Parts: sequence; structure tokens; C-alpha cells
Amino acid sequence: MSQDNYVSPLSERYASKEMQYIFSPDMKFRTWRKLWIALAEAEHDLGLPVTREQVEELKAHQDDINYEVAKIRERLVRHDVMSHVYAYGAQCPNAKGIIHLGATSCYVGDNTDMIVMTEGLKLVKKKLVCVMEELSKFAMKYRDLPTLAFTHFQPAQPTTVGKRATLWLQELVLDMEDLEHTLSCMKLLGSKGTTGTQASFLELFDGDHEKIKKLDALIAEKMGFKECFAVSGQTYSRKVDTRVLNVLAGIAASAHKFSNDIRLLQHLKEIEEPFEKNQIGSSAMAYKRNPMRSERIASLARYVLVDALNPAITSATQWFERTLDDSANKRLSVPEAFLAIDGILDLYMNVVDGLVVYPKVIEKRLMSELPFMATENIMMDAVKAGGDRQELHERIRTLSMEAGRNVKELGLENNLLELIAEDPAFHMTLEDLKKVMEPSRYTGRAKEQTEEFIESVIHPILEENKELLGFKAEINV
Repeated sequence: MSQDNYVSPLSERYASKEMQYIFSPDMKFRTWRKLWIALAEAEHDLGLPVTREQVEELKAHQDDINYEVAKIRERLVRHDVMSHVYAYGAQCPNAKGIIHLGATSCYVGDNTDMIVMTEGLKLVKKKLVCVMEELSKFAMKYRDLPTLAFTHFQPAQPTTVGKRATLWLQELVLDMEDLEHTLSCMKLLGSKGTTGTQASFLELFDGDHEKIKKLDALIAEKMGFKECFAVSGQTYSRKVDTRVLNVLAGIAASAHKFSNDIRLLQHLKEIEEPFEKNQIGSSAMAYKRNPMRSERIASLARYVLVDALNPAITSATQWFERTLDDSANKRLSVPEAFLAIDGILDLYMNVVDGLVVYPKVIEKRLMSELPFMATENIMMDAVKAGGDRQELHERIRTLSMEAGRNVKELGLENNLLELIAEDPAFHMTLEDLKKVMEPSRYTGRAKEQTEEFIESVIHPILEENKELLGFKAEINV
């Protein structure tokens, strides 16, 4: 491979071949030909002088694109659409006179963009569903493993490892709702003409408005869409690109949150992302196991979050029926957002599929903090034994501060239970107190919530999309 040209890391390192093909020139130009066939066939069906033989000739050369002819022609005329019209006509001499009849460049350009983004969203949906399936398995497997929860990254009331995973899943559920809504709203531009008025088609159809309306409906049907936009300028509204990239940015934000949590958990040595047998964590520190996949998720996610501003600004700054200052920006921002989110979902799938959990470390950290969290239960038991609630509350506050100093200032173990056992106000032995230290007593409904959420929310999504399951991510480690 040549080493003297820039190559996008998105195609070289991160995005799958499947997503790369969706945004490839070959996909674009094959779609152009499908659109020209749909237009010609619809015009034939509606009575224009386009013969069945001409349509069949176009279909016969739909896939054998003569790229070299188009390239040579484009160097001469400096127009990509007309170069491909010329190349197609060279293969279809009988039909060359009716190719692109009545259409503008945006007929193939914008309709192809809508088709390509729709296919991209379908692939994103497939991978998102598979990540959700894998994450739901993890949640169920560890639904009753108590772990220390954090608020403000400070020790808080315990949860379970599985319940924490449902928080990651809940964000993906919201993303799935946005994704499905956006997919359901995808429409074609249709064939609207230079300013969206369909004036050229009104001329072609001798003023027959009904046939012009049918033209758009037929094109949409032939291209696998329910409908076209009712009105447009020369282009479809660039707000569509904003809507699509906002969906991708939402997924990126969810993945970033997940990756942050995994990185923190790996620092705590409680849960680790997968680490290859021969993987090197650091060039200097041979012992290190860096969470590089989660870091890569975060890195790519930030790119998508910022990239989503591009179509929003483009949409806001379009003039009247169209300007061309969208083109270069759109050519970069839309495909690269899809390629980046594709890489993110592959990484997300890979990390979840190989998560390593260390129950002993989780238990040790939880037990080091649990005495503080158990003090309310201890106080209640002491009141039942005849103690004064207000006096006991003050005693626990004082003893907790002493135990906290022992941990923070002296580096000792948490000895709160021993301090309470030595205090006659509690009437409790150390053995009595240790019985209160069963972690499952403090996780509330974490296990039940996990089971209910997976059953009532996740399983219906997986069942509805079961034909998409089975995907396994391949990443460049």
C-alpha cells in the first residue's frame, strides 16, 4: 500500500467493510443507475415516450458500470452526474436519449443520499440490537452480585453489577427509540426539478398534475420507500441530515458513558475490558493493562458528538431553494459520522462480549464501606434492644468519624464494627454486628429491577428484531 497519501483512520482502522461499502462510490453510482431506471420506468408507466425496450436496456447494464468512460468524460466536462449519464448512454444507445429525462442532478444526488443514510441507519440498528442483547446477558448473569455504588464517585448505597448494566442498557433503549423513529420518517426527495416546483415535468406531461403526483409515488415505490417529501427546494431539507446525525450522536453519548464507567471500574480492578494474550499495555510499563478499547470508544464518540454540529449549521445557513455550500461539508460530515459510530458499536460489542469481572475485589471494596451504610440497620436493632434512638444516632456519628480518620489518616482498616461492639450503648457483640453485614440486605430491589427490566423492556426489543441478531464484531486491536 502507498505510504505517501493520507488515509482516513475511519476506513483504515475503525469502520467495518459493510459500512464502508454503504458510503462507497460503487454504492453511490449503482444507486444512481437504479434511480434512472426507476424514473424511466415510471415515465413509461405514465405514458411518456419511453419504451419498454429502452427501460430493459437500462436494466441490462445496471451493474456493469463503465467507470473509465465516466472518468474520462468528467475530466472534460467537470460534471459527475452528466459524465455518468454519458457513460450509461454509451452502453445503452437506444435509451441514451431518455436517461435523466426531466431531472436535475439532485434527483440522483439527493435521493441517493437518502437511500445511503437509510441503509447506514439499518446497519447501525443491527449492531445496536446486538450490543443490547450481549449487555442484557451480562446484566442477568450478574443481577445478584452486590457491588458498591457511587454518587459523585463517592461510596453510596450498594447496587448489583447487573443493575448497573441496566443503566447502560436504558440509554441504548432511548437511542433505539430515536433510531426507529428516524428510520420510519425517511423519505425520498423524488423528482422535484430545479427549484422544487416540478415545472419541467409539468411541461413533459402537458400540464397533467395527477400524473406528476403519481410520478413521485412510483419512484418511491420502485426504490423501496413509502413516499417522497411533499415539498422541497432543489434539495431535500438539510434538516434531515441534522436529524440523522443527532441519532448517531445520541448513540455516541451512550457509548461514551459506558466507556467511562468501564475505565473507572478497570482502575478499581473490579471489571476489565478484554485483554489479548500478547497485547502490550505500555511501551515502558510492562505490567499495565490499559482500557484502550474503552478509551477508543470515548475518543470516537467525542468526534461524532462534535461532528453532529456540521449538518445543524449547514441546515441553518442554506439560502432559499438551495446553495452549494452544503456539498463539501456534507460529503465529509455525514459519511464520517456513520463510519465512526460503526466503529464505536463494534468496539462496544467487543468490550461487552469479553468483560472480565472480579467478584473478590468487588466484595472487598464493598465490605470496606458497608459498615458505614449498615449503621441505620444497626441503630434500629439497638433501639429494639432498648436503646435511645437520638443517643444512638449521636454515638454512631462520633464512632463513624473516628473510623473514618483511622482509614484516611492512619491507613488502617475500617474498624467501625469493633468500635460499636465496644460501646455498651448498643448492647451488640461483634458477632451480632457481622450478621448485619450481609450485602444483599442493602441492594434493595436491584436484582428484581434487573429481571423486570430485561423481561419487560429488552426482551420485546430483541424479539421484534430477532432477524438482526447474531452479529459478532471484528476490530483492529
